[in-house]
Amino acid sequence: MKEIRFGPQTDEHDFNFKLNHAKKFLDEGAKVKAYVFFKGRSILFKEYGENLLMKFAQELDEYGKLDQNPTLEGKRMTIFLSSKKKK
Repeated sequence: MKEIRFGPQTDEHDFNFKLNHAKKFLDEGAKVKAYVFFKGRSILFKEYGENLLMKFAQELDEYGKLDQNPTLEGKRMTIFLSSKKKK
């Protein structure tokens, strides 16, 4: 399982950079755990994290499928993606 970490205010370039890594991981057949880590008062803006993770899952739709919708556990909002490619 590979992990990809985002902040709630991740900009477009960093998002695309991490998206390309996730595509590579899913092509190799690995599962991907993507999460947004909230620091301090940024937890008040949970919807930014949820929107970011759903956009990430939509971009990776042809490479992998969403196993779990965004869930908030403490200061982390997490999704899991598994590869569509057969091992």
